[in-house]
Amino acid sequence: MNERLLLVDDDQALCDLLTDYLQHEGYRVTACHSAEAAQQRFAGGENFDLMVLDIQMPGLSGLELLQQLRPRIQIPVVMLTGRGDEIDRILGLEMGADDYLPKPCNPRELLARVRAVLRRAGATAPERGELFPSGVIELEGVRLDPGLRTVTVAGEPVELTSAEFNVLAYLMASAGRVMSKEQLTELVLHRKLTAYDRALDVHVSRVRQKLSPWVADPGALIKTIRGQGYQFVRESS
Repeated sequence: MNERLLLVDDDQALCDLLTDYLQHEGYRVTACHSAEAAQQRFAGGENFDLMVLDIQMPGLSGLELLQQLRPRIQIPVVMLTGRGDEIDRILGLEMGADDYLPKPCNPRELLARVRAVLRRAGATAPERGELFPSGVIELEGVRLDPGLRTVTVAGEPVELTSAEFNVLAYLMASAGRVMSKEQLTELVLHRKLTAYDRALDVHVSRVRQKLSPWVADPGALIKTIRGQGYQFVRESS
């Protein structure tokens, strides 16, 4: 392990605590205490394997920083949000964050989220399990290549985050069958589904939105099965 993390939070005491903890676990950590300082790091050409981003900061907010970075920079992002800020969490996920953790956060829980996001961003197909497609899939005009991690529709590339790509990959590999939210959450986010957890729903919504320029009715292609989960619908199903 030698991944480089960027920690962006205006709470310097929390930054120091999390930096010490994550460095002890083998990560290289750079801390910034404002979104503007993080901007300068990216503008200077620095590369990071993952960013831990506080949403609420003075000046430029974490949401504004994330909006500026996407889709130009596809670094995995774990958001830190206030416990009651559901709207901010949803907005962050819609802008391309991979996961979130309410503040005040337990360093061990943050470590688990960081490891999970890095694992799914860099995992090979065998590591993702037998349900992940082993080869190219082309269904209903959507072509997904798990080796290159690319998605195209009518030859046009569709830019997806790591979580969005994996959601689509699992659904296409199981086309015609319903996958439960519990199963998808464990496969894609590497954690159990909890009450009021909207992360998976937002990732599915983003996949539909990104397919919409080429797919007439993405909601009919990736169908919500109330009380059960999601299904990639095949014409023959």
